[in-house]
Amino acid sequence: MKKNILVVDDSTLMRRVICDIINSDSTFQATDVCRDGLEAYEKLKTTAYDAVILDVNMPRMDGLELLEKLQQDRIKATIIMVSTLTTRDADVTIRAMELGAIDFITKPTNIIEAKSDQFKGRILQMLKAVIKTDVIRTSRGAVIKATDQRENSSVKVPKVLERTGTNGKNKLVALACSTGGPKALQSVIPYLPADMNAPMVLVQHMPKGFTKSMAERLDEISKIHVREAQEGDILRKGCVYIAPGGKHMELQKKPDGNHVVRLNEAPAIGGLRPCANITYKSLASSGFDEIVCVVLTGMGADGTEGILALNTKKKIHVISQDAKSCVVYGMPKAIADAGVVDEVVPLTEVAHTIIKNVGVQ
Repeated sequence: MKKNILVVDDSTLMRRVICDIINSDSTFQATDVCRDGLEAYEKLKTTAYDAVILDVNMPRMDGLELLEKLQQDRIKATIIMVSTLTTRDADVTIRAMELGAIDFITKPTNIIEAKSDQFKGRILQMLKAVIKTDVIRTSRGAVIKATDQRENSSVKVPKVLERTGTNGKNKLVALACSTGGPKALQSVIPYLPADMNAPMVLVQHMPKGFTKSMAERLDEISKIHVREAQEGDILRKGCVYIAPGGKHMELQKKPDGNHVVRLNEAPAIGGLRPCANITYKSLASSGFDEIVCVVLTGMGADGTEGILALNTKKKIHVISQDAKSCVVYGMPKAIADAGVVDEVVPLTEVAHTIIKNVGVQ
């Protein structure tokens, strides 16, 4: 049976293009279309869809207003945003993912881009990844939808943070995520203490500009300091450094023992820049005694190759998000299948598990 998709966009042309893309794959069908959020709201009140492709900017009720309304009325939907690459839309998109959107697709700027294989591939790839993860969850008896996680669970942080395994060692946390990551990170980063006894480097697959908005928002709601990494940043304990969209991030050990951020615009790896494999591999020559590798929700297998390479050079401890709490069980599955995962935990336990392994100052 084909999966039913709702397309919401005020542009007649974009609706037609997106519907044609969806209908080109035998797995899906564009069941309904709406011109704005108000029409979509009326549809979603009475009809369940396997996924919704939602534009950000629309008249009467825009994408953000629709998400707020759905959350207010507790209407469940698996929503993928379509957003332009502007600073304002980056902020709006980050907010949309706070409200339940699982991820976003970059909106084409012209008809040539709209009909490109790249745009088509991105839509179908994301839809297939989300549907596949739903099947995995259901087959394991985990029928909770990704958009239900915030309401059905609370992040469990111990009153007394454990210092297990620290032993005065110099540690680093290196986290990688992709599809569903921005939402997942809001269940992790705000629950890390300001005095975490390690710095964290973080690779989230996002375009330029969006990582800055994400970093600023996470910093605003977190005790720990969060920033988009800049060339030459010196890693400090209790700080999170997010790889900028459009650049690879490596870490370099300096003669004085400090570690600094090195950014480059080398070609994308498998279409990814930043690429987590590059970051992990750069840590092989670092001065850290142990590296806690964390892999959260995301399509593909980025991070696995880098962690496997790092494992031959350094002591590592690998934490993987479980299938039930993933929006897309791709990256965590890849590292689990590689056989190097030490702990598989639900999203709500990730922050606690990190602190259990690195301690506080």
